[in-house]
Order: sequence, then C-alpha cells, then structure tokens
Amino acid sequence: MQRLAGKVAIVTGGASGMGRATVMRFLGDGAKVVVADLNESNGAETLAAARAGGYGASVAFVRCDVASEPDMIATVAEAERRFGRLDIAYLNAGVGGAFGPIAETSVEDWDYTFAVLTRSVFLGMKHASRAMKKHGGGGVILVTASIAGMVGGGGSHAYSAAKAAVIRLIENVAAELGPHRIRVVGIAPGVISTPLLHRGRPDRYEKQFGHQPWPDRGEPDVIADVAAFLCSDDARFITGETVKVDGGLLAQGIALWGDSRDNPFMRTAGVNRGTTGEAMVVRNLKDERS
Repeated sequence: MQRLAGKVAIVTGGASGMGRATVMRFLGDGAKVVVADLNESNGAETLAAARAGGYGASVAFVRCDVASEPDMIATVAEAERRFGRLDIAYLNAGVGGAFGPIAETSVEDWDYTFAVLTRSVFLGMKHASRAMKKHGGGGVILVTASIAGMVGGGGSHAYSAAKAAVIRLIENVAAELGPHRIRVVGIAPGVISTPLLHRGRPDRYEKQFGHQPWPDRGEPDVIADVAAFLCSDDARFITGETVKVDGGLLAQGIALWGDSRDNPFMRTAGVNRGTTGEAMVVRNLKDERS
C-alpha cells in the first residue's frame, strides 16, 4: 500500500542520514519529493539512489541553506513548479551546533546553532503553510526535534535549548494551523546512527547506543518509518505532538554523555556543522588551560 500516493513533499537535510532514509521511504510510499540540502555532493548521491530505485521522475534536488529565507522560499517554489503543489514539509535539517562549557561558547556559534535548528523551522513552517493554504486540502508539517529538547543530559546546552524551542513551536503552530487542516507534528530521535552523530566512526558511539533498553541500534530507517506514518492519513487526528523514537531511552532516565566530569562536551569547545560540507571547529580546552 502506498500511503503517500499523489502527495508532494519537501525534505530538508534530505541528502544524508535520517533525511535520505525518509526521502527513499516517501518515494516508496508514492510521494514526489524535493530534496533540500546544503551539501550538493550528498544531494547527488541521494538522487542517484532514487533513480536506481526507479524514482527518477519523482525526485528533485535543491541546494538550500535552511536558515536563509530566500532559500526556503525557493525550495517551496520548486516543489510547486516541479510537482504542482505541496502537501508535506519535513523540516529535518540539522547540525550538532555549538558545544563546550557555557563560558567558552561564542555568540557566533550560539547564533549559528539557533539559525540552523530553530530559525529554519520557523521559516519552513511559514512558507510551507502558505503554500498548503493556497493549494487547499491541508497538509502536514513534520519537524525533527530531539530528546535533548525534552530533558537535560541529552546534548550540549545550545543544541538542547534550540530543540526545546522547536518542540514548543510545534505545539503553538499546530493550534494555529489546525483549522486549515494542516497538522504540525514532531519526531524526537534518541541515538540514531547517522553521519551527524558519528562523522564516519560509528564504533566511537557504542557506549551511547548501550544506554537504551531496546537492544537494537537506532538506524535512520526507524525514523523514516515513523515519518511516513505521521505524514499519512493513518495519523490524521495527531497534531501538536512530538513522538519520541528513542528505544526507551527517556523511559529509564538519561545521562547519555556521562556526568559533568567525563562529559566530552565539557572537555572541548567549538561548533559541529554536521553534514553541510563545512568544517567542524574543535578547541581542546585542556591544552588551552595547561
């Protein structure tokens, strides 16, 4: 059964990790998809995978800085131009963002984190909802939040604060857009094995996977499965909700990165720019203080 047959979707951060897995799932479920990502090389790989699966006519790529309003406007416009409408906007793009002790966090890294993780969601909601209202028939705005936005200990202070803001935004905008039959929902992943997390070294994060009660490692496809459900009519009465997809991690309590003495976020400072293709910056605080 193709639960998304005839639907047109945008997936930001769709060129790798959870985004790419969801692009492929949406295509398999019958949707037409615009992949929006800053990393053009990853975008080309995603398009190649889609074409190899027989979905070449149903997919397009747009280079998009999700923190830029002109880029988000252009992405929505491309979905309308290419496929005639917009039914689903999965606002998934993200980076690790600023990390390190609060006293070592620069204003620039803090602002970058909120631009990519929070302002981008505002922009996506703004312009996707305009298109959905214009075309009629409602729609779904899905957002990648995080368990780090629900509880302390799940990430750096900047990342956690940005994701907490996103969860509150989901609730408020769901109430606003409900009368237009536009649902607004979120997914809060736990530890998922993506390039954003492991940067090519998944073995370095076995300890984090071991914290969850569920024995299987979190892979991108578990997020894609939930995304496809939430964007389908099977979830037609769910809005304003952020669904935890974390293998039971929060159910048992969390100290994902250890206490303040061995937390890696406290030993270094800098900014993680994810899979954007831009360089990560890391400063070793022990070296600076010695």
